[in-house]
Amino acid sequence: MKKVFLLTLIGLMSVIIAACSQQSAETITNENQQDAVEVKAEDMAGKKVNEFDLTAKETSWKLSAEHTINAWTYNGTVPGEQIRVTEGEVVKVNLTNQLEKPVSIHWHGIPVPNTEDGIPGVTQDAVKPGETYTYAFVASDPGTYWYHSHQNGVEQLDKGLYGTIIVEPKNETNRDRDYTLVLDEWESEKHQEKDTEAMNHSSMSMDSMNKLNQKGSMKGHDMSSYDIFTINGKTYEGNKTLKVKKGDLVKLRFINAGYMAHQIHIPIDYQITHVDGQKVNSPQTMKGSMFEVAPGERVDVEFRADDSKDFSIDRHGEMEASQDMKIDIAYEEGNGQKLKHLSSPGKIDITKLGEQTESQFKTDDEFDVEYELDLGTRMDMDTEMGMVWTINGKTYPNAPPLNIDKGDRVKVTLKNNSMDNSSHPMHLHGHFFQVLSKNGKALSASPIRKDTLNVKPGETYEVAFLADNPGNWLFHCHDLHHASNGMVTLVKYNSFNQFYKDTGEVDNQPE
Repeated sequence: MKKVFLLTLIGLMSVIIAACSQQSAETITNENQQDAVEVKAEDMAGKKVNEFDLTAKETSWKLSAEHTINAWTYNGTVPGEQIRVTEGEVVKVNLTNQLEKPVSIHWHGIPVPNTEDGIPGVTQDAVKPGETYTYAFVASDPGTYWYHSHQNGVEQLDKGLYGTIIVEPKNETNRDRDYTLVLDEWESEKHQEKDTEAMNHSSMSMDSMNKLNQKGSMKGHDMSSYDIFTINGKTYEGNKTLKVKKGDLVKLRFINAGYMAHQIHIPIDYQITHVDGQKVNSPQTMKGSMFEVAPGERVDVEFRADDSKDFSIDRHGEMEASQDMKIDIAYEEGNGQKLKHLSSPGKIDITKLGEQTESQFKTDDEFDVEYELDLGTRMDMDTEMGMVWTINGKTYPNAPPLNIDKGDRVKVTLKNNSMDNSSHPMHLHGHFFQVLSKNGKALSASPIRKDTLNVKPGETYEVAFLADNPGNWLFHCHDLHHASNGMVTLVKYNSFNQFYKDTGEVDNQPE
C-alpha cells in the first residue's frame, strides 16, 4: 500500500523547505482509502523530520548457545532498530515488507493520529509482501515506548517483530547512561512441536477442555511452554555487561514485549521515575525491591552509581527459564566484587509510587460518560483453544464499543472475573488514562498515568481519560492469546469522519 503527497501540501512544504535548512514534513494519505484523513500540515510544518527505514524480514537469530530461531524482525535484529527522537519532532517511518505475510506497525503508547495507529482492518490494510507503507506523526509526548506489528500479533510478536522508540524530553538533561532492556519469552523447538500436537482440534475432547484447576477455574493457555526468557533477544550468557562509572546517573528502560508478567529485582537503591513513559511525582527511593513489568508495560528506573560493587538485575520466579532473564552491571574501574541478592525482596505496588499532587481527575468527579468492562471467559469448542476471553460477555468484533464524544471526560471500570485465573494487561490505544482507584480504594500517592494496566484475577480498577484524540481505537488485553481469542473492544468517537474502508485485498487480522 502506498501513500501519496497532497498537492496543496506540496506547495506549503516547498515554501518551508526554501525558508528552513532542516527537512520538512509531508502530509500523507492512502491511495486506496476514500475520504482519507490527512495529517494536519500545521502540526508538522517547520518541525525537524527524523526519517527511518524499517524492513520486516526473516532473520536467523541466536537466542542462546543452544537455540537459534528464524525470527521475524525489523531490520534484522531482535528487538528491531531503536528509534530515538526529541519531543516535538516528526517521526517518519518507511515500512517495507519482505516477509511472506502482511504486516503493520503500531506505535504502542504514543497518542498518534488515528490514521497512523497501524491497525489492520481498523485504520489501514496490512502491508502486503513486497510493498512499502509510510507512517508519519509528531512525537509530542516524551517517554519510553515500543513499536510492533498489529497484524496477527499473537504470532508475529512471538516471532520477534517489534522494536523500541524513545522520545527524549526537550528540556531535560540527558542521563550519563541510558539502557533499554526489552523482556520477552520464547518457545523452544520441543515445545513448539508439543503445542502443534496439543492444539490439533480434532484430538481435543470436551473432557480435556473442561478440566478445572485446584481453584475450580478453567485452564487457559499453558504459559509453561515458554521455556526461554531473554533480555534484548538474548539469554544471560549472550548479553554484554552494562558498564557504569562511579557518580553516573543511570537510566534503565524496561519494556515487556512478551505475554507474561516478569518480577524484576535490582539489589540496590533506585527510583521508579516513569511508568508507561509518564512521570511519577517525587518518586521515593526503593531499597533493593522487586517490581513487576506486565505485557505491554514500561517501567523506567534511575539510580546513582555510588558504590564500587558490581551487581546483577534478574527475574524472580519458579520457572527454570527465569535464570536466563538476567543482566550484569559492572563498574568500569571496579574491583570485581559483586553484591548478593535477597531471596525474598519486597514488592512494589505501582498505585503507591511517589507523592500526591494535583491530578487531572479525581474519584468523586462527575464524568460525561462511564463504562464498565467485565473481563471474562467462556468455553467455545469452535475455537482452536477451546476457550474465548470476553468483554461484557462478548468477543471482538461483537463486543459493544465505548461510544464517546470529543471532549468527554470518560471513566472506565475494569473488572477481572475470568474463570481461568489469568491476568489481563489492558491497553488503550491513542490515549493515556489516569488510574483512579484499585479495589474501591482511591490512589493516595502520585497520580499514575498509563496506557497499559495489568488487572489481576479478582481485581477492579477505575481509570479515566479525556477524549482528545478522535478516531476508532482498540482497547484490548495485551496477552495476545486472550486478544486473538476475543478480548478486544473499540473506543469509537461519535461523528468521527470514517477514513478507512477495507479493500478486501488483504486478510486483515487486527490481533
